[in-house]
Amino acid sequence: MVGKLVASDAIDTVLIKVASRCNINCTYCYVYNMGDDNYTRLDKFMTVETIAALCLGLGELAQAQDQLFSVVLHGGEPLLLGTKRLKTLLKRLRSVLGEEYPISMQTNGMLISPDVLDICSAYRVSVAVSIDGPREVHDRMRIGHQGEGTFDRVMRGLDILKTHPDAAFLNAGLLAVIDPRSDPAAVYGFFKELDAPSVDFLYKDGNHDRLPAGKAEVDSVEYGIWVSRLLDVYLADTSPTPIRMLDDMIKAMLGGLVSKEGMGLTDFGIVIVDTDGTVMKNDTLKSVYNGADRFDKSVNIADGNLIDFLSGEAFRAYRRQQRPTAVKCLSCPCLDICGGGMTLHRWSNRNGFNNPSVYCADQLLLIEHIKNALTKWVVYEH
Repeated sequence: MVGKLVASDAIDTVLIKVASRCNINCTYCYVYNMGDDNYTRLDKFMTVETIAALCLGLGELAQAQDQLFSVVLHGGEPLLLGTKRLKTLLKRLRSVLGEEYPISMQTNGMLISPDVLDICSAYRVSVAVSIDGPREVHDRMRIGHQGEGTFDRVMRGLDILKTHPDAAFLNAGLLAVIDPRSDPAAVYGFFKELDAPSVDFLYKDGNHDRLPAGKAEVDSVEYGIWVSRLLDVYLADTSPTPIRMLDDMIKAMLGGLVSKEGMGLTDFGIVIVDTDGTVMKNDTLKSVYNGADRFDKSVNIADGNLIDFLSGEAFRAYRRQQRPTAVKCLSCPCLDICGGGMTLHRWSNRNGFNNPSVYCADQLLLIEHIKNALTKWVVYEH
């Protein structure tokens, strides 16, 4: 008999690390290039045995909570699995999760093929592609293991995705990491030309002791200026490509609920299952220090006690960690909008996570810019 999770313990997203290796070597990658070495101890791919244990656990999770959860296939690069193992994984996932459960994949796009997309279509799995912008932007940091650019290979994968007969379902949009040296208007124009259904922009990982690339100091606002300029282009577009980052912030500013970590006052329930089946914290914590994403007491999906673990104090403490504790944050009138940002961005060796986000100044600048833009829009409309 599977126990029930109370609503406050419910999981929103299960992110599965189906492959522990990647076919490219992005310079900003938190998995391989920010000091964590867990991947060196893992098998390259999730084994058939771990897949079976994973699906059993997710079936129990579906029974244990009333709300649906999303499943995201991640890595490394998930398509390194190959078509045979990918089909096995998706077939087993769908045997325990009905089509009402969203399943997606985050890929660098280089291994997309018609066969891969046929499998994803058959098991109703959407595909999101990581690309940072036009060639000169993308190839600065999304490079191969020999330092070569990857833009052309990503574009080939995107073309295959866009021309698939089931593209309307399969194409889940694009994920881009911000380079504040780039021109936001040019980046947005490039994504418009790709006819992407949506784009999600991310800040680069970093913290108070290890500043994100492109940020001169904690109180500098390079990223805030970049996103504010992006907002101006976005609002001027009469048929815009949806940008989740901006849409969520505007939604939070207008009093709506945002179901995403690092935005608004939410306790986003995300659980990571590593390639060997180990249950982990948010994998972006790898950028903080080696092992920051591990629980003190290791739990594996094959242990059969996932539901007990998710309702236990260790996992609840991890969820509470999303809420900021710094005095500056708790007294800030914008807290209900930015939520204190991502947990990893608050770290310092001196205070742990008890700091404002390293992007605090950027977020405050952006929030003020959005407020001014919305005020002008209301005045114009009336």
